Amino acid sequence: NFIQHRSMKRARDVRDQLVGLCERVEIEITSNPDDTPAICKAVTSGYFFNTAQLQRTGDYKTIKQAQQVHIHPSSFLFGQDLPRWVVYHELVYTTKEFMRQIIEIQPKWLAEVAPHYYKAKDLEDNKDKKMPKPNRGRAAP
Repeated sequence: NFIQHRSMKRARDVRDQLVGLCERVEIEITSNPDDTPAICKAVTSGYFFNTAQLQRTGDYKTIKQAQQVHIHPSSFLFGQDLPRWVVYHELVYTTKEFMRQIIEIQPKWLAEVAPHYYKAKDLEDNKDKKMPKPNRGRAAP
């Protein structure tokens, strides 16, 4: 996991453009590093179509395509307590379909940011169902 100069330069350019746009329309620029739900909600609004829900088997299924996916072994969340809902950036196929760059989300956020895409039936949470324990660092067979 190396930082690429070109990617960092591009991120800085995008930030500078956003700052310029905010100044032009007189929006105050504020930051709160403790407001992680707002950051997660912002990511959810951009990747709402890449959402998966934990199943009773310990696997995840994408919401719209019902495709079985797994947390990538390089992910911070791999081997941790499994979140019920996640948004991912990309799927990578090796031995299985793996989600990379994932964050835990709340299903109600999907209804807020993408009501045109998700119906209430899609977002039913199975909190009452017994969920599996994490596999603590071992890859699933």
